[in-house]
Amino acid sequence: MTCPRCRWITAATLVLVALLAGCTSPRIQAPGANPGPPAVEARAFRMADGARLPYRVWPARGPVRAVIVALHGMNDHHKAFAMPAASWLERGITVYAYDQRGFGAAPQPGIWAGTARLAADFRTVLRLVRRRHPGVPVYALGESMGGAVVVAGLGGPGAPAVAGIILVAPAIWSFSAMPAHYQWGLDLAARTVPWAWLSGSGLGRRPTDNFRAWYAAGRDPRVIKGARVDTLWGVVQLFDRAWMVAPRVKGRLLLLYGARDEIVPKRALVRLIGRLPKQPRTIAYYRDGWHWLLRDLQRWDVHDDISSWMLKPNRPLPSGAHKAATARLLKDNATRP
Repeated sequence: MTCPRCRWITAATLVLVALLAGCTSPRIQAPGANPGPPAVEARAFRMADGARLPYRVWPARGPVRAVIVALHGMNDHHKAFAMPAASWLERGITVYAYDQRGFGAAPQPGIWAGTARLAADFRTVLRLVRRRHPGVPVYALGESMGGAVVVAGLGGPGAPAVAGIILVAPAIWSFSAMPAHYQWGLDLAARTVPWAWLSGSGLGRRPTDNFRAWYAAGRDPRVIKGARVDTLWGVVQLFDRAWMVAPRVKGRLLLLYGARDEIVPKRALVRLIGRLPKQPRTIAYYRDGWHWLLRDLQRWDVHDDISSWMLKPNRPLPSGAHKAATARLLKDNATRP
């Protein structure tokens, strides 16, 4: 007679074997079917494979002093930058923000495009914008997941030069830093039930203290509410790739993070700071900041700091958020609940 524990082990083994027998691969977007030279069209950036990535441009008022290419976070789209762009255009800064593949109005929303494809798209857009604004400094800005795409795109060989890199609450950490059962579980789920849809509504995480902006995003049909399992798997691969190449990024760097951020853990942020090149860089830490630093109630300080860092590189940030920022981050991380 078999013991109860043995029966459970046998049953679990049979379930695992059944799952593995039906293994599939995480779904990745196929490239476009109309190859041609990349181009800036009226409403979209055309990639080399023919894919069109919708964008919005907020042109500077008066002479263009600088240009930003902005990348949105997970499940968001270009509208995420409407608030800061409205502030920056008054200071002579033009902002381009586009929908990355799999998000917004870009091809195949909800389907992961792959780290290499997202990074290649970003490099292509940078080159197109630089051609459009010869002689004007072009900056790369990535928010949350967009920060990982920026680092992955600029940390590899052949990356185009930029005047500076701006990482807003960047979501970058090593896959190996995750608990082993998380790694195993996510990988198994991506290969057995890649189509399963997960929602983050029950996690109780707030991205911002600006409830009006949060409510508007919830009502926006272009903002994806949840994700496929294989998309989450792909995002983790992106984070891991950005983590690996982070020491290779070149140029001036500004990293901004909020003490109330409930999306990107302080521990991950502190570890990322340890991997990024030390000079020339500025770390800004906002005591009242949340994950959506560019849309929070204290967003004006962040907008001012970013524009000042771009246009007045030899001056301290107006808000003073850079003062002993790393030390305060380390202290808060050590005493976190």
